[in-house]
Amino acid sequence: MPRSPMNLTHLAAVDAPRAARMLSAVRDAALSGRSPRLAPRPVIEESWGRMLRSGVDPDHDFRSGLLTWEEILRRREDSPLRHVLPVLREGLVSVADTAQHIMVIADADGRVLWREGSSAVLRKADGLGFLLGADWRESIVGTNGVGTPAVVRRPVQVFAAEHFVRSHASWTCAGAPITDPRDGRLIGVVDVSGPLETMHPATLAWVDSVAKLAEARLRELHLTALDRLRAVAAPVLARLTGRALVVDREGWTAAVTGMPYINRTALPKALSPGRRWLPVLGLSVVEPLGGGWLVRPADEPLPSGATRIVLDLGQPRRWSVTVSGSAGSWSQELTPRHSELLFLLAEHRAGRTAAQLAEDVFGDPRRTVTVRAEMSRVRRYLGGLLEHRPYRFRDDAEIEVVLPAEPSALLPHSGAPAVLRARAASTVPGAFSGDAP
Repeated sequence: MPRSPMNLTHLAAVDAPRAARMLSAVRDAALSGRSPRLAPRPVIEESWGRMLRSGVDPDHDFRSGLLTWEEILRRREDSPLRHVLPVLREGLVSVADTAQHIMVIADADGRVLWREGSSAVLRKADGLGFLLGADWRESIVGTNGVGTPAVVRRPVQVFAAEHFVRSHASWTCAGAPITDPRDGRLIGVVDVSGPLETMHPATLAWVDSVAKLAEARLRELHLTALDRLRAVAAPVLARLTGRALVVDREGWTAAVTGMPYINRTALPKALSPGRRWLPVLGLSVVEPLGGGWLVRPADEPLPSGATRIVLDLGQPRRWSVTVSGSAGSWSQELTPRHSELLFLLAEHRAGRTAAQLAEDVFGDPRRTVTVRAEMSRVRRYLGGLLEHRPYRFRDDAEIEVVLPAEPSALLPHSGAPAVLRARAASTVPGAFSGDAP
């Protein structure tokens, strides 16, 4: 007689402990090679099959090494998920806390980058190894609400003994993948978890709806960023007579002139200015342009002129950087922190390491994580004009710094030790070219 799959949602909503006992019997039968009286749900049965084929031990709670705190911060900074944290928090955390759950966000590698919610449940999660930096891929810890949705690429609820590893059977979780709306690439999973008695049949739909809101927010942010890049590109393209297009850092087109519209151009992972071979376009000349790239076919005539960077610190609270090149110029307003960092790099053309910048700005060479995060943001709009290892302006760029009339007015918000020294040493107002060693 064919087995019928368990109606888990109905049963667990009526009697969670009974559902957990039945699932335990189903799991024991399935893992011992016997035919259980009731079949597990197809998504769970398929996951168990993957675990058996890959050699995951159902009776051994394996835990891979945790990421270091510095690596967690680096991954957070690199992850698009940081842009939708407010959406995820607003939609999940307050309810999860009240319902004795926690919200967990993992990246595409299954590494836990954020955990929030009930402090009591967080302590229980600690006991399961559900920690910041932990690896919760299905191939590492078995069927679960983070790793399994990442594999099947759809929302999955995992209740009690549906977890492949026995020690997780006291837990319930519901996870949904979050994909990049531009190309469908998996960027992470959001999961709501808690003790098995907190299982609710509506949890999965709730988590999935919030994940979709996050994807919608990512789509909105992308369109807004393209609009900003388009505004920067308009005066540049207006001065060109040949073919050109402007793309963002991932190759999505913001504007074109003199050629058919291309939705996206495949770019090398480590694109830098100069002559580059690009699919579809062939040999092209690439220049950084305010958060993206200006791309022109190499057979187009190129205007002459070196790249010139003007760091304007002359006006209080109106700091900016202006880049002038062969195709024209564009400007970017600076935050107080970015104005400090670029000023220091203009003073030290040979470059500064992350530790040196941390010492310059904070007086503490250990604060490299903060420095790297800020420099990553700076490089989003200056692109290939900034090198790293060490951080420095490109060697062939002309750098000019415009200073305030009074030395005491140099970055007055700043308490950075290196800026304080520069104020004390400054005796000549006006502008200088940054070429100090």
